[in-house]
Amino acid sequence: MERRKVQVTGGSTFTVSIPKDWARDHDVEAGDEVGFHPDSGSLLLTPVTGSETEEGTLDISGMEGDELMRAVMTMYVSGFDVLGLEADRITADQRRVIRNATQGLVGLEVLEETSDRVVIQDLLDSSELSIHNAVRRMHLISTSMLGDAVDALADHDTDVAADVMERDDDVDRLWYVVSRIFRGALRSPEVAQEIGLSRETAFDYHSSARQLERVADHAAKIASVTQDLDEDVPSDVTDALADLEADAVDIIETAMSALFTDDPEEATRLANRARAHVRDIDEHTRTIDDLLHDLDAHHAQHLGLVVDSLSRSADYGGNIAETALQKAAPTPGP
Repeated sequence: MERRKVQVTGGSTFTVSIPKDWARDHDVEAGDEVGFHPDSGSLLLTPVTGSETEEGTLDISGMEGDELMRAVMTMYVSGFDVLGLEADRITADQRRVIRNATQGLVGLEVLEETSDRVVIQDLLDSSELSIHNAVRRMHLISTSMLGDAVDALADHDTDVAADVMERDDDVDRLWYVVSRIFRGALRSPEVAQEIGLSRETAFDYHSSARQLERVADHAAKIASVTQDLDEDVPSDVTDALADLEADAVDIIETAMSALFTDDPEEATRLANRARAHVRDIDEHTRTIDDLLHDLDAHHAQHLGLVVDSLSRSADYGGNIAETALQKAAPTPGP
């Protein structure tokens, strides 16, 4: 860290010089503008560039299927507004994967297509995005998925199970939006100002969103069990699973309330309550395991996966509660 003295010019203006090496590294010259961004007691300095559009190019030669899909998603999360995908010749299969990727990400559209290049543009304005609303939406969808998945299992309703699995894609889309906003806030103090949250809070929301994305994955996993089982599940087992699901959702709901409240004392109380309930889940799962012992091996194995998914979902709620505790804790000064 370099130390510089603050000086007063003109009787009322505070001035401080910037390090010459930093200015050279960022092509800042006399007459250029720099921006100052308040950030949790600090003042961050950034160069002001003429263009705010982030453009990137990716060589997709030889990429196929999941590898290409993952590459497009990674560039999206990294924050590029315009992405050029290039190869000597882009195949029909590659174009299909690119279209599927754009449909699976919020705000992306194909802007241009030629034989050797596809240009994708993000049409969302980062100032209009809300990481708070995205996480809240993930919370609502993932918990409703969990309840519907257990109901589908009890009723052996494969249509509802299929709907649960489709909603997992909605949660994934929101997860990528949250990740994009979070990485943008880390990279740019201006983005952090636009979303109206400190970068520490953005980190807490991003961490919690990851837990909700996992809850949705386990709800989809439970739904897949419904499609795999050929026979109805005994009512005493489904009743016990419904109770376990209700307990898991209550933990998640309590933890999310702790995360979203601005009252540190209330957040601490709610988070500790959620974490205490997580400890009760193990006893609940042991009771269900005893019921599964009376079933044939095929049913017991599949329903064991359901118990595991519900238990893990409760654990993810406990992780959110832990994040809420950290968010509510006092922080040292700059």
